[in-house]
Amino acid sequence: MRKPNKIKIIPLGGLGEVGKNITVVEYKDDIILIDCGMTFPEDEMLGIDVVIPDVTYLLKNRDKIRGIVLTHGHEDHIGALPYVLAKLNLPIYGTKLTLGLVENKLKEHKLESVKLNVVKHGDTIKLGNLDIEFIKTGHSIPDSAALAIHSPVGTIVHTGDFKIDYTPIDGDVIDLNRFAELGSKGVLALLADSTNAERPGYTMSERTVGNTFRDIFARHKHRIIVATFASNVHRIQQIINASEQNNRKVVLSGRSMINTISVALELGYLHIQEGTLIDINDMNKYSSNEITIITTGSQGEPMSALSRIAAGEHKKIEIQPEDLVIISATPIPGNEKTVSKVINNLVESGTKVIFEALADVHVSGHACQEELKLIHTLVKPKYFIPVHGEYRHLKKHAEIAESLGLSKENIFILENGRVIEFTKDSAELNGFVPAGNILVDGLGVGDVGNIVLRDRKHLSEDGLIVIVVTISKKEGVVLAGPDIISRGFVYVRESEDLMEEARNVVRAVLDDCEQKKITDWATLKSSIRDTLRNHLYGKIKRNPMILPIIMEV
Repeated sequence: MRKPNKIKIIPLGGLGEVGKNITVVEYKDDIILIDCGMTFPEDEMLGIDVVIPDVTYLLKNRDKIRGIVLTHGHEDHIGALPYVLAKLNLPIYGTKLTLGLVENKLKEHKLESVKLNVVKHGDTIKLGNLDIEFIKTGHSIPDSAALAIHSPVGTIVHTGDFKIDYTPIDGDVIDLNRFAELGSKGVLALLADSTNAERPGYTMSERTVGNTFRDIFARHKHRIIVATFASNVHRIQQIINASEQNNRKVVLSGRSMINTISVALELGYLHIQEGTLIDINDMNKYSSNEITIITTGSQGEPMSALSRIAAGEHKKIEIQPEDLVIISATPIPGNEKTVSKVINNLVESGTKVIFEALADVHVSGHACQEELKLIHTLVKPKYFIPVHGEYRHLKKHAEIAESLGLSKENIFILENGRVIEFTKDSAELNGFVPAGNILVDGLGVGDVGNIVLRDRKHLSEDGLIVIVVTISKKEGVVLAGPDIISRGFVYVRESEDLMEEARNVVRAVLDDCEQKKITDWATLKSSIRDTLRNHLYGKIKRNPMILPIIMEV
């Protein structure tokens, strides 16, 4: 009896977290990747710039990979591409704006041999035995797509990030008709965005924000500063529209804002009247009621333009009490403190700040419960995997699917690295592949691991003591030292007694080793470290990192 054909789905990121989205779809000798995103470090990842997915499985199976298909151009879906493409040169398929943003990113990383293939909504591309169809959806960035992956086993639908907006800014409404057609033909599995699964009702239309902006811009008679995500092109369009209607010039601040708007303008996704955009250096030629500043920093990132403006550290923009600051974004979980700090700094300087809690200056780009129900009802999948969200979001989305009549046995809440195999009639979990975090620190990719992070945490909490001793090579006697250098442990000038005691403790250890004729460096160092650690902990209940340095002459 012939074995039935199987198709595997393996999420390598994006489950149990918001960000780092990357999913493997594998049929026989063909692999495609859906998205390749990054995420930002958690508080305990000291000094880390970004976090990217572990692609060990892909490196082992590089000959099977036919390409990367992208749903849209947000960092959590394209941000890891430069790091992954440095190891795997793969063709990329996506819509025009998505690839425009990718191209910019690859230029920065000097990766110029990557083949970028522009796909239009409604097109189907063939990668090995898999046909991938791009379906028009709505999101907070133009040119977003859902994917229908047609295989000999059945059709898998991946929604990408989406919302159902019947009055979108660009006029391109989500293609619900195509979802219904796929559902009527039969869908094997649905993977759907879970970000707002806990929110009842519908996500508001992006146009509601435009109405709020128009009202605020008409009323306020001084300079307006709006902070938003650089990638939210629809939001930027509405800020520009409100500015033009009120005879305001627009200034851009923040590198990612300038880059994204340049790409969106060049590709025709933004429409700005001639003369509206002005250089930041020409701002002072106009009165305050003629200026709008669009800036990055809606998440309170320490080095972002808005944070520097709020702290009075921006070279070109100085906050004025009559300014109005609008924060047109919701804090990503974990960023609430930094956003709150920026708002407090702005309010302290006498400026009025408007954020989502005070007015409709932001709407989500993700579907709420009623929109999720509509997609499930249209697609009618046999199996369902909630994706894109923390565990609680995935769990809630699973409950929604069950409430619509899908059997609990046919719903799978996966974790990163979990392999699920489908035949036409069955689904089963089949082991794990490596799927963790690779940490990027400066130019180092993956060279900072858990042990380095543990050391950084230790240093940040308890400080460092360096003990320098010079020993005679021939006799093994101490010629100089011990000298003690302390950083981040205690203020030396006020703790001279403690330092003298520490010196005496080390001296006693060295004398003891000298008498016992111990000259092995490793033994000397561990004896100094252990004795001094016990002494300091007994004295002041602190546990600094102790680094003995022994020099031989």
